Amino acid sequence: MTHDETNNLYDPAVAEPGAVASREEELIRHAVLRLNGNVLGFVVGTIFALAVFLATNWLVLKGGEVVGPHMRLLDQFYWGYSVTFIGSFIGAAYAFVTGYVSGLLIGWIYNAVVLLRSRTGK
Repeated sequence: MTHDETNNLYDPAVAEPGAVASREEELIRHAVLRLNGNVLGFVVGTIFALAVFLATNWLVLKGGEVVGPHMRLLDQFYWGYSVTFIGSFIGAAYAFVTGYVSGLLIGWIYNAVVLLRSRTGK
């Protein structure tokens, strides 16, 4: 739809009342039901990366005899990660990639389900 056609949806002199409601519903359905997988992936990746970065550096600053035994388990998944300042950057990079791929898959699955549901009319 062009900008002029969209503006006509809200102009009662141009469109009939029933047509306005159905056009509005169609615009909302089209706009709301789709997720952009890249944007969702970027947001989830950023949140994951910040969480790993902040948690690791919190433990490094806190110090003590044993520093972050639970966070140290991430080196099983993230090669090169350790509970150190440098390790927090490595872990954040891995976490960003993990979050990005997760968000991308969530967006793709969500859009596939929405497409299937819109075809069946439920």
